[in-house]
Amino acid sequence: MDAKRRKFITEAAFAAAGIALGVGPAKAAAAKVASAAKVADSRDICIFSKMLHWLDCGEMAAAAAEIGFDGIDLTVRPGGHVAPERVAADLPKAVAAALKAGLKVPLITTGITDARHPHTEPILKAAHQAGVKYYRTGWLDYQEDVPLPETLEKYSRQLTELARLNQQYNLQGAYQNHAGTHVGAGVWDLWYIIKDLDPRWMGLQYDIKHATQEGGSSWPLDVKLMYPYIKTIDIKDFIWEKKDGQWQIQNVPLGEGMVDFRKFFALVKQYNISGPISLHLEYPLGGAESGARKLSVNPDTVTAAMQKDLKTLRGYLQEAGL
Repeated sequence: MDAKRRKFITEAAFAAAGIALGVGPAKAAAAKVASAAKVADSRDICIFSKMLHWLDCGEMAAAAAEIGFDGIDLTVRPGGHVAPERVAADLPKAVAAALKAGLKVPLITTGITDARHPHTEPILKAAHQAGVKYYRTGWLDYQEDVPLPETLEKYSRQLTELARLNQQYNLQGAYQNHAGTHVGAGVWDLWYIIKDLDPRWMGLQYDIKHATQEGGSSWPLDVKLMYPYIKTIDIKDFIWEKKDGQWQIQNVPLGEGMVDFRKFFALVKQYNISGPISLHLEYPLGGAESGARKLSVNPDTVTAAMQKDLKTLRGYLQEAGL
């Protein structure tokens, strides 16, 4: 994206937000923080900023606004748009850039797993001050030489301590279910860990793609069990593909894969699950899918894919009456 195109996108996004360039942007951004917090429980569609690591925060916000997103799920972790060690200085700037573009930042993605880690409290404090309502935690792992029940008890204590800190900063920490061998892949183990915690402070960022990948057709039971804890959602799609004699996951655009979005969003409505939705694009997009800083394809290819998936997602939500 050349300088002229970036300038055009930025000015267009600011104009759409009703903010005149050069006229009190700091005051306008501050005024919107409270507003962003008030509407954080709505089903705003946010772009996961990992897919836009090839743009800086200002360019990313302008591009996301032009594409049509409601907000940004901002990466605040090593290699992200905001580095944990610079969160106090850089998170307010990133949120201000989004607000100037007319976008919200209701959630961030972090690597937080432990209340005692030196980066944890500074991130939560900065997020609270910026009007963020939710954050995604990092993942927890099982150890080969430790019995599973012992591991679950350990992590239950660990997340209980983290939930207390979340309450202090009025944030919900949300653990993402991810296919594989991490804690929470099957969802049931995560329920055991957080079942006695207040959902306001610790919950689940439900990923229907990974739930389908791990649970096949049983994932509706996950939703039935965990819906009080689901305050944020990840959206993406996939198929199984046989390659060189081995079955593998192939990520695909929304609506082209195995995820039953109609059934899923019907349950979202049934259980009155609200909160921001984070859209991920993990199929090949010149490196954007993996958080690359430089693309091997034309940027327009990436933005066109985002527009297409966003349109598909809005269609599913409309069909479900959400």
